[in-house]
Amino acid sequence: MNRPALSRHRTRTLALAAALLIGAGAAGSAVASDNGAGPDAPREAAALTGTAKLYRPAGDDITFSFDAHLAAKDNKDPEKAFGTFSFRHVFPDGRTGTAKAKVDCLITGGKVAVVTGIVTESDTPFKGKRVGVSVNDQGTHDRLGYSWIGSEDEATKKLPKCMSAAPFEKVKAGTGDFHVLPWQVPYN
Repeated sequence: MNRPALSRHRTRTLALAAALLIGAGAAGSAVASDNGAGPDAPREAAALTGTAKLYRPAGDDITFSFDAHLAAKDNKDPEKAFGTFSFRHVFPDGRTGTAKAKVDCLITGGKVAVVTGIVTESDTPFKGKRVGVSVNDQGTHDRLGYSWIGSEDEATKKLPKCMSAAPFEKVKAGTGDFHVLPWQVPYN
């Protein structure tokens, strides 16, 4: 190839590479802002997602998972949140306790979230009752709290929506991937 042809070839290659990078960036932006309604849709109002195990040196295996959301259109009403959350406790002696709840409220602020829901599936006394969980999304040092810390029977009697204990439990190192999307309070 002569020098002018090589220069045109490089220019075309650079232009093609730039176009691909710009296209990939635009596609990535669309995906990042897409809530299932297209790239120009507003972001959801709040969310709590992820799974982690609690730190328990005695050998208990306790896992919490969240998939809770508040749509942008419902920004003024956290009681319109939807999704599920679940927890599973495997005791050192092999006994287990599991529960899955349907979300009925979600409030987030900064990196902290509080979610409540009615337990729809469980092998514990929680079935049919409202429970609450709080999460503090601190990256590799997440924390978690739950409404039944005092007494399982008392703590689930008439628990109001969006109420839980402070996030007092530590998440086991290397297991946490909680993600809290801060609520954009409509009157701020």
